[in-house]
Amino acid sequence: MLIIPAISLKDGQCVRLTQGRKSEVKVYDGDPVEIAGGFEAAGARMLHLVDLDGAFGGGSSRNRKVIRRIMRSVEIPVQFGGGMRSVADVQQMIEFGAAQVVIGTLAAESPETLENFVQLFGFRICVRIDARAGQVLVEGWEKQAKVSALELARRVADAGVDRIVYTDVARDGTLEGINTEQTCAVARASGLRVTAAGGVSSLKEIRQLLGARSCGVDSVIIGKALYEGRFTLQEALRVV
Repeated sequence: MLIIPAISLKDGQCVRLTQGRKSEVKVYDGDPVEIAGGFEAAGARMLHLVDLDGAFGGGSSRNRKVIRRIMRSVEIPVQFGGGMRSVADVQQMIEFGAAQVVIGTLAAESPETLENFVQLFGFRICVRIDARAGQVLVEGWEKQAKVSALELARRVADAGVDRIVYTDVARDGTLEGINTEQTCAVARASGLRVTAAGGVSSLKEIRQLLGARSCGVDSVIIGKALYEGRFTLQEALRVV
């Protein structure tokens, strides 16, 4: 089970949202570049980096300069998402140094574009499925798509993607625990490797998530619990 610390950027600052609502944002002190370096020094083997301004607005944002600095400052792989709407967007992130680029809205709204991305960039493309009550949300979680999480998971697999990042939006930023049941359902429906996200609050939940490896869940993204001091990254790494 891979532990992946998250850095979410808004206006160049490290923040966390509650249930994806941009009205409920908490800013954390510290230079995002230094935070990334701290995670690497603590033993992280990958970072999950999100451009929230790009996710909400679509396309490029003022965070791009910070993103580039982060990617150049660490040696571990960076998984990046937020506002990826075109081939040029994906190409730029790969040139910045992203090991993987996460596609969200386009995966739900334009299957043909997703297939094109996979043909061009192969394993560097993964898909984020964000859902509330089993229904997919897009455009920074502000709009409900006309597709269920399980249906999109199957569609993503057919497109040639080999990894899904799944978030239960109702749990994200709440510290109420991962929705392991739904995450496993997505993994089974797709047959793909799945990264769990949204709601981790304790080391006990990480231990419980280890049982989900049998259904294809092999990694977990952790954000707010680390920033709020619920446990340290080193403690989480020792659990797995």
